[in-house]
Amino acid sequence: MKLVITVVHDRDKNRITEALLRNGMKFTKIGSTGGFLREGNVTLLIGVDDGEVDRVINVIGESCKTREQFVNVLPPDAAPVGSFMPSPVKVLVGGAILFVVDVERFERF
Repeated sequence: MKLVITVVHDRDKNRITEALLRNGMKFTKIGSTGGFLREGNVTLLIGVDDGEVDRVINVIGESCKTREQFVNVLPPDAAPVGSFMPSPVKVLVGGAILFVVDVERFERF
């Protein structure tokens, strides 16, 4: 058995959770924050049999793509008073980060 730990952007959470449910996959959803932009994320914990890992990864990959977003380099409250605010820069956001971990034991009560 494997545990697929997936971190996705808040904007992608509905699309990815609906796709997982349509494919009969169970998961636990945990709100999280982090990354370069410190925006909201969702961490999904998905327990699957070894042979189902590729299917889970395909569902996630089809549901969750990176996209470009313009952001300011420094948030307004972090910039020194009177400093020059450069033009927004383009960064990639979204997509998913996956970790596949071996599960030694699984119990359901």
